Amino acid sequence: MRLNWQKLFRNTPDDTPESGSSTSASAADSSRGRSPRRPLVILLAGVLAVALVAGGVLLVRQHSGAAFRLAGASAGGVVNAAARDKGGLEVTSADGTGLHGAEVTVDGKRVPVRTTGRHLTVGLDGLRDGTHELKVATEGSMLGGSELTRSLTLDTTPPKLTVADTEGRSLRGPVTIKGRAQDAAEVTVAGRTAHLAKDGSFAVTLPRPPGKATAVATDEAGNTTRESAVVTVRRPEMRAVHVSGQAWASDQLRKPVLKLLREHKLNAVQLDIKDELGEIGYDSKVPLAKKIGSAKGYYDAKKAIKEIHAAGGAVVGRIVAFRDPILASASWKDGHRDRVVRTPDGGPYGGNSKYGALSFTNFANKDVRQYHLDLAAEAAKLGFDDILYDYIRRPDGKISTMSFPGLGKTSPEDSIVDLVAQTRTVAREHGAFLGVSVFGVAVTRPKEIAQDIGKLAKETDYIAPMVYPSHWAAGEYGVSDPNSHPYPITKKSLADFVKKTRHTDAQIIPWLQDFSLGVSYGDAEVAAQIRAAADDGIHSFLLWNPAVRYHGGALKPMK
Repeated sequence: MRLNWQKLFRNTPDDTPESGSSTSASAADSSRGRSPRRPLVILLAGVLAVALVAGGVLLVRQHSGAAFRLAGASAGGVVNAAARDKGGLEVTSADGTGLHGAEVTVDGKRVPVRTTGRHLTVGLDGLRDGTHELKVATEGSMLGGSELTRSLTLDTTPPKLTVADTEGRSLRGPVTIKGRAQDAAEVTVAGRTAHLAKDGSFAVTLPRPPGKATAVATDEAGNTTRESAVVTVRRPEMRAVHVSGQAWASDQLRKPVLKLLREHKLNAVQLDIKDELGEIGYDSKVPLAKKIGSAKGYYDAKKAIKEIHAAGGAVVGRIVAFRDPILASASWKDGHRDRVVRTPDGGPYGGNSKYGALSFTNFANKDVRQYHLDLAAEAAKLGFDDILYDYIRRPDGKISTMSFPGLGKTSPEDSIVDLVAQTRTVAREHGAFLGVSVFGVAVTRPKEIAQDIGKLAKETDYIAPMVYPSHWAAGEYGVSDPNSHPYPITKKSLADFVKKTRHTDAQIIPWLQDFSLGVSYGDAEVAAQIRAAADDGIHSFLLWNPAVRYHGGALKPMK
């Protein structure tokens, strides 16, 4: 016999009639003397309830089981490594039924669980990848318990991913990251979705090269693999000359430099941002520069950069760091005396030095450091292709005669390296390379002026050693008169820098002498230094002449 369940379980005499029924029909039955069928309905319902209790708890279990919720598996019943490692699967009783005492089996075997009120956590440790049956059974009331049965697929094997290290051509141009992923549904590189070929290969072009590009491969189960590619951008070969801010404002000095660029004898100009006097050559908007009056506005930075670029050259912005009489004097006067290198008794250092008192600022002071970070960021934003530090050191002399407030237990060498690393991050953010000018003796005597070449090389794009022959003492590197023998002293001193930086990405771009000091220097002497550097495998250089007059005859057109 088929039962009409909808009619059987009507709740009250006031139920709304079914579609097509008629209240007049009920009235008619009454008028004909027929008794209502309600007692029969009640009787049948009671019989059915007893039958369910006695013979079939399956319907009750299915109904109650639907009140369970399972967290940690996908809609398709897939459990990945992340869900497994978080502790397993969580079963929640949505209808408030307690789970205490529940029996949990996986593939018919009981497994340990952790129970907290309405929550029950099933651990999956030791379970192999594949399809498994999970069953959760609870003790019930007089109508029986509840049961949840689910088929689960454990997939904890992440996709395989390889990403190739890449060398970019420019800090301001695009770079393409390539790799291959196996069993991946999606791959992203630096947050950008890659197109996956049938063989799993992919290539993503980023607008600018990051220091490190992280790729993430994700499979259908949600397992992920991460691999990073190192993105190296080496500073292209540089042939530059030094030009001060005031010299750039002079047609007589600027035009010969531009001519060398157009003749392809140079491919860069080193233009001072901040010089040895502490003067900033352009109208800097850095707050501290405005406050102390260091921004002189000798040249228009954007115009100068545009003119040099048009002539075929890059612009290397030189920042003289800690030799800064303007900042030192203003800071001492305004009561910010910790910005200045001090003597052990608290006075300003330098009274007996060749630079004089209030010449050197304190590299350990946070305001001094931020001043240079701000200048580097501003210059890079303006379009300077390089930031080149000079005087990135402590004063020469006995360190026992100096005090650096705020240095603490950090060594002077490490403090300076840390600032260089911070500056490189700032410069790279805006697409500029970073170089560091160092003393020639620093390669063998790192503590003499706090320039540790090995450590600096790890935090900069290039080291620019000042190996001027006139600055070496007689007998250095076995050369009796270095100033009169520019080739051997240059070659031997630069060989040490090459050796010291061999296991880093830093290049060596030396400062070479194009001025006369004790010995007259012309085309031959300048050319001898360039040849010596080339024989060490170094084809880049910066020429220094404080008068900004250079020997073009020593330079050959670049191919």
